Parts: sequence; structure tokens; C-alpha cells
Amino acid sequence: MTADLLVATADLVDIASVSRAEQALVGHLEERLRALGHLEVARVGDNLVARTDLGRSQRVVLGGHTDTVPPDGNAAAVIDGDTLSGVGSADMKGGLAVMMDLAETVVDPVVDVTWVLYAREEIEIRHNGLRELAAARPDLLRADFAVLGEPTDGVIEGGCQGTLRVDVTVRGARAHTARAWMGTNAIHRLGAVLDLIGAVECRRPVVEGLEYREALQAVAVTGGVAGNVVPDAATVTVAHRFAPDRSVDEALSWVQERLGEVLAEGDTVELVEAAPAARPGLDHPLVADWIRRTGLATRAKLGWTDVAFFSEQGVPAVNLGPGDPTVAHTATEHVTRASLERTHAVLVDLLTHS
Repeated sequence: MTADLLVATADLVDIASVSRAEQALVGHLEERLRALGHLEVARVGDNLVARTDLGRSQRVVLGGHTDTVPPDGNAAAVIDGDTLSGVGSADMKGGLAVMMDLAETVVDPVVDVTWVLYAREEIEIRHNGLRELAAARPDLLRADFAVLGEPTDGVIEGGCQGTLRVDVTVRGARAHTARAWMGTNAIHRLGAVLDLIGAVECRRPVVEGLEYREALQAVAVTGGVAGNVVPDAATVTVAHRFAPDRSVDEALSWVQERLGEVLAEGDTVELVEAAPAARPGLDHPLVADWIRRTGLATRAKLGWTDVAFFSEQGVPAVNLGPGDPTVAHTATEHVTRASLERTHAVLVDLLTHS
């Protein structure tokens, strides 16, 4: 380690990089990577890929996104003792600072390494920079294993849960509110849908030794025509997080089956967006040996991350980065020196032990 990782992270926090406005940060990182003599560097849009070419038998991706959510009064980095606060400090400029230090200092790793720093992770999946890379230069993403630097406080979070959203629309019949009995109020009918969603007991399956916790939640409601009209349609948007023992199709079928208990003819369930889950990947020999050597704790990733993208490409992946994931995207987002240094140490072990 050549840098004070807390200061290095603060320097990155102070380069604003809200989604779609990452050019300044990407330019800064590109300049640093191109100054190194041991890496081949490519830029595709606002995505950077830097690779060793040492002829090793295995290649590992270390990846992270460059964007942040909009600041919430925390645009500037603030260091207080061994804690750094600021937007993106945990998610995931701390991870970027660790990766950049490793790229600059570990020049003779035991595996070939591909550093993937990509754009627009925090917005809709169709804008994600990994998809742009896969379309333009899929060769840059080939690997045997991947580690994503999402905040995990320096432990391994295996796989990730899938996510889907559906719009559930129930039908009614319009009438004047003075003669409401002549119609059917669709908003009132939503009550049964909401009651069902609130009462569902979601699964907690164990997949490859890790326990995942599924969730079904109503996240938006729309409806209404006018103040004197009984509404003939109302919609609730439902979000479902599902464990990696189910595909998108299986998870959608489960949601449709449950909602079907209270829906009637003419009601609809429309898929809005979906992203697959990813299995833990802890049985890969590289990871199994890494866990054995370091004694790394493991747990399930309950949110969705881009390990699912790599899993779709046939590349097993895990999440490991500095920072507490529960403070990501909050006004109190922060990262500690201990978390940064712990993550750095275990990644050094991955890159320097066969």
C-alpha cells in the first residue's frame, strides 16, 4: 500500500460523479492507469478496462462502478479521525481507491488481472456501462472469476438476489360519486391486493450454505379520474426480491400465482423490469482457497449487484469492498480506515497467493 487509503478515497469523493456525469472522475482514473507501464488500458465511452498480460493460467476481474447517487448535503468529503463521510464514500469510491492502489502496486500478481471501472450502475440497468462494454468489446470482460467492490465491510457477500417489478392493474366501472352504487371502485379493489401483499410470508432459502431473505413489497399506487368519478382502474407497482435458486421466470410465476388469488377477469399483471439473481460462487477453487487462507466471513448479498451480469456471462463472482452497505445512499454515508485497509489486505492475498 503506497497511499493513505482514507485520503485517497476523499480525493475521489471530491471529484463529483453522479450517474451520467462521471467524465471528470473517469478522466482522472484513466490518466493514472495509463501512466503505469504494466497495464494495457482501453476506454469504451466512460468505461475503463486495464489488464495485465502475464500469461497466467487464470484471470480475475476486479470491478467497480464510478458513479454515485445525487448528494444529500454530503457532496464534499469530510475526514474526522479514521472516518470519511461523503456521497459515494461507501458506494463505492472506497472500493475504487483500494483497486487503484492495487493496480499501481501489485505489478506481478499470480493471476492475470482485469480492472473494470464502469459507468452508470446506480440508474436503470439498460444504461449500465457493463452492458456497453459487453456489446462493444466482450473480449475485455473474459475471466475465470470476478470480484465486485460493492460495500460489504471487507467480507464476502456471495451472489445476489434477483429483482423484478410488476404493475398490477385492477378494473372497475365508472359512475358518478353521487350514484356510487352504480359503479365499481377500482381503488377500493386494490385493498385486497395490498392486504395479500402485506400478509405474504416470503421465503428464506439457503443456497450453497448462505441464507437469502426474499421480499414482496408494494412500492407505488396510481389511480383516479376526477373528484366526482368512481375510478374504473387502479394500479399498484409491486417489487419482488428473489433468491438465486429461482430464475426470473420462476419468480414471476410465483408472483402471478399469489396475486391471482385476489384478481379477477380483466385485471392484469405486467412485468416492468427484471434482473436475474446470481448464485454465491463460493465453490470456485480460487475463492475456496482464498476463504481458507484468510478466514473471510461469508454471507448472502440481499440486494442486486452486477455479480449477476458476470454470472450471466458464465463468470462466477462475489461482492467484496469497504464500507457498510446499510449507509450507502444515505446522508450519513461513510467509510472507515479499518474497513479500507481490511479490504486492501484480503485483495492483496487474492492477487499474490497461488
